[in-house]
Amino acid sequence: MAQQFFNPVATHFGPGSLEELPRIVNGAKVVVVTFPEARSLGLVTKLESLLGDQLAYVIENVQPNPDVSHLAEIYNRFWRDEHACDVVVALGGGSAIDTAKALIVGTEGGSFDELLALLADGKPFTPNKAKTLIAIPTTAGTGSEVTPWATIWDSAKQKKYSLHLDCTWPKAAIVDPELMLTLPKSITISTGLDALSHALESIWNVNANPVSDVFAIGAIHDIMTCLPLLACELDNKALRSSMALAAMKAGLAFSNTKTALAHSISYEMTLRYGLPHGIACSFTLPLVLGMAWGEHPERDIALQRAFNTDRKTAIERLRAFLHQLEVRTEFSDYGVSAQEAQEMIRHASQGARGKNFIGTKAAVALS
Repeated sequence: MAQQFFNPVATHFGPGSLEELPRIVNGAKVVVVTFPEARSLGLVTKLESLLGDQLAYVIENVQPNPDVSHLAEIYNRFWRDEHACDVVVALGGGSAIDTAKALIVGTEGGSFDELLALLADGKPFTPNKAKTLIAIPTTAGTGSEVTPWATIWDSAKQKKYSLHLDCTWPKAAIVDPELMLTLPKSITISTGLDALSHALESIWNVNANPVSDVFAIGAIHDIMTCLPLLACELDNKALRSSMALAAMKAGLAFSNTKTALAHSISYEMTLRYGLPHGIACSFTLPLVLGMAWGEHPERDIALQRAFNTDRKTAIERLRAFLHQLEVRTEFSDYGVSAQEAQEMIRHASQGARGKNFIGTKAAVALS
């Protein structure tokens, strides 16, 4: 059966690749979207130097897990002055890139309420107007720089929305490992485990294909080798480069498959228990691996290639890997009762991402 792999993002990778930014924007006016600490880290000054008069202004108050309560003000202000820029440059982790993806999608009236109504409707739509996006990750994990998806949260209503349109694919991604040298240990681990989740979720996925498998398996090998070493040597440039490349491979893998059950569970863990995304989507990986292995012969082959061992040993190895990084792997470790966990798995398996999981029946049976 013919299978397809598609990714339209022009990717620039390697130390010093940030210097490519002026050539990529090609004279266009730019608005930068970034996180509050970017200025103190010297990143805003760097972009100001590279872009010069092309830089219109900087939005630097992005918050983790972009919430509708905070996005509305930023979005409305951005579209009130819609002619200030042609290009939006997102500099940061997943939250900065997700925020930028929301900003570039223009509605007829330029109102965030209009965008939110479209997201709540859940049906595909064509935006009235859109800006071009360039993504520059400062973490090795999100993969958002090579995917069209953004997650928008509504903590007040305990909901999350997924935004994905043709225009939310970045035109280009600049993956410069030198931008990741200042990441603290906790974020290095959390984002690295997000990347591992992306890779594994793309394998135990109904949308998997041979090309996504190549990227995913390579990412799994690299992350499980590199991340524990990097956690002990945060200023090691070679390890930072290895993790940045592994995270990008994982992003390329799930750019074609989307995520699956572990991510579906993670949304509830973040909304209800405040668990950081990278931990929320990785602590269940041994559990989900056990549910996936044995469901489909072709997927079993891919998982065997990823771990170079059998099912039982792979689960043990994955659990030990997480424990080595001080990540607990039981629901009870996070204050979730057995009954609550069963209900969470059942609910997650019926969600959009849960339905991508090859072992959906096993998940329902377990719950």
